[in-house]
Amino acid sequence: MSYSKAKVEEILNNTISRRSFLKGLAASGVLSALPGGVLEANEDLNTKIPYSGEKSYQTFRNACPRNCYDTCSIKTYVKDGVMQFIEGAQESTYTRGGCCVKGNSYVKRVYSARRLKYPMMQVGGKGSGTWKRISWDQAIDIIAKKLLDMKKEDGTLLGAALTKYSGNFGITHYGIEGMFNSIGYTTRLAGTPCWPAGIDAQNLDMGDMWCNDPEEMKESKFIILWGVNPAANSVHSMKYIYEAKSKGAKVVVIDPIFTETASKASQYLQIKTGTDGLLALGMAKIIIDAKLHDQKWLDAHSKGYKEYKAYLDKEVKLDDVSKVTGIPLAMIKELALSFAKAKPATVWMGYGMQRHTNGGSMIRAIDALVAVSGNIGKYAGGARYGHLNTWGFNYAALSQAKPEGSVGYTGPEGAKGEFAQVGGEKAAYTDRFLNINKTARELMSAKEPKVRLLWVACKNVFAQDFDRNQLIRAFQQLDLVVVADQFFNETAKWANIVLPVTTQFEEYDVNVSYWHYWLSINEQAIKPLFEIKSDLEIAAMLSKRMNQLSKGSCTFPQSVDSKEMTIKEFNPAIYEQFGIQSWEELKKGPVKAKAVIPYADGKFKTPSGKFEFYSEKALELFGSALPAYLEVRKPYDRFRMTSPHSRWSLHSQFQNLEWMEDFHPEPYVYVNPDDAEEKMVFTDDMVAVFNRQGILRSRAKVTDNVQKGTLMMYEQYYHNTIYNVNELVDDTSSDMGAFKTGAPGVALHDTFVNFKKL
Repeated sequence: MSYSKAKVEEILNNTISRRSFLKGLAASGVLSALPGGVLEANEDLNTKIPYSGEKSYQTFRNACPRNCYDTCSIKTYVKDGVMQFIEGAQESTYTRGGCCVKGNSYVKRVYSARRLKYPMMQVGGKGSGTWKRISWDQAIDIIAKKLLDMKKEDGTLLGAALTKYSGNFGITHYGIEGMFNSIGYTTRLAGTPCWPAGIDAQNLDMGDMWCNDPEEMKESKFIILWGVNPAANSVHSMKYIYEAKSKGAKVVVIDPIFTETASKASQYLQIKTGTDGLLALGMAKIIIDAKLHDQKWLDAHSKGYKEYKAYLDKEVKLDDVSKVTGIPLAMIKELALSFAKAKPATVWMGYGMQRHTNGGSMIRAIDALVAVSGNIGKYAGGARYGHLNTWGFNYAALSQAKPEGSVGYTGPEGAKGEFAQVGGEKAAYTDRFLNINKTARELMSAKEPKVRLLWVACKNVFAQDFDRNQLIRAFQQLDLVVVADQFFNETAKWANIVLPVTTQFEEYDVNVSYWHYWLSINEQAIKPLFEIKSDLEIAAMLSKRMNQLSKGSCTFPQSVDSKEMTIKEFNPAIYEQFGIQSWEELKKGPVKAKAVIPYADGKFKTPSGKFEFYSEKALELFGSALPAYLEVRKPYDRFRMTSPHSRWSLHSQFQNLEWMEDFHPEPYVYVNPDDAEEKMVFTDDMVAVFNRQGILRSRAKVTDNVQKGTLMMYEQYYHNTIYNVNELVDDTSSDMGAFKTGAPGVALHDTFVNFKKL
């Protein structure tokens, strides 16, 4: 027995009892195909599907495109056009057949009752909650006419803004930027809240952000996991850490929070937040004083070592290092000497550590420590942060020409733009760039022209950006907000038009990682459900309508196929790097880039061609040529609040799923026992956490995993709750980021709050 989509909708519209209907669907195996909001999310049903042998299913190659270290290669099993289950691809030695708890929820994500199914318009004004379903033609017509009206009224489309980030890192999803390229010069929210200070730091030191293969860690003799929690956020990396440990390697975790990874380490150091740079400088001083540094490597491959050593001798006092970091001096000395003696040794630096006002300086200090120890350019060594060295695609979806006669921004950043005749003089036109980490204030302050239309894609602004109250004001002043998403999140609630978009299982794409070295094709495993469309299809529809209304107003292809666009992303360099002749080989499984050890030849991409302890560019941009110690932001309230990632979610994704709520049904604020005693708070008490930015209410969990004076709240989005840690986070910048990403990072872990029992 089987049900067609039409039959399912017919039954739903009849008066048959809901439970009888669901029982019938469960028996027929069709239940998992229902994505409709007509079903309640928490119906108590057994949806386990009996396994009937691999040959009973169609199989497809997919990849997780989320903003995660692991970028898992996936094998998807489909029966009668319906996804039944997934598993990690065995061919990838990194994924090795496994998925994390989030990845294992993908079938539930695709068929979630909470998925958006149709275009919707908010008819009572943004935030009113009064919605109606509209057709795709209606939605696209409204957007196209608004863009053309703005172009006519302003003489440019700089009043149209795009904010897009990490909801889908598939290469063809750069077609969203391509769509905006194709309509003219526009406004872009530029930069990244994720890792910019560290990117700047590594580029200053080494001329690139380029890390060793994580699979090499199994051969490391000493591993420092510095401000990173792979047991929760990069689970596939843990097997290499475990293997190294089983071979006798020492694994040290340095973190203000006693994390899941810390519980698995040989040693844990609970450092005071924001003092990591000073610890790294102190360790380097100890290594040099003990003559355990690699002088031969330093002489041949570094610049400014003498100046760096002079700084350590004059400015870094070991007693102060111990006092400021909160770590006993004997422990610091033992750590430094053990690290220097072990070959190869490596440090993995987490992104949370550089989300401070001194974040970039801390990464530079740790880079310097690894260099001093002679572990740069060594197999199983390295200062590990991330890389983009396997991302050399064509970006065909992104690369769209501007319409003829487009007028754009003429500010100082215009040197890279096209040239057009303006007032008898040539002026360089570019898009206008605003700081993505100050979205609210940038949208409100942009003038000549002001921002009137905002397109949101691959991003939940209200869960990811800062100063929520000001975000509301910014969205309210916009003429038109368009949100393209898979779920109706908080940002969608402040939109005028919401457009439903595909999951990776409903489109073609290609994916690589910023951590490991594997390449995966993403095949379309099922047809898009209901009226859901890909971002590429949306761009093509907009192009077609704009050109109907005004010929030549948009250059994006007016029809597009995600498979064809994916094929266009490949080139001979990619094939050479991954040792394949054609993208079609990826249908057999993911492939790994040819082995390479960053900087093994001693050649760096810095101006000097060497590792730069002393950087003229750093002096020019940030006022310090050396990786000097920079103090962290001064407190402005009683308690520091830190907001790391949870194993149950990735930013605002996954935690909103019904299945995930069973594992982690509500948020907590984690409180040190001493602070809890002072406030007379016990586990499960409701507390208010507040500061000058806003207020949150949550249950407390009392634990000494967090230090005295610190509260921890996971960065998550919960379905139908107002919980959002960014209610409390301001948009203060970190010290670096603009050099390579276009905007400084944000010091989101330098947030200070108070709390009380309710």
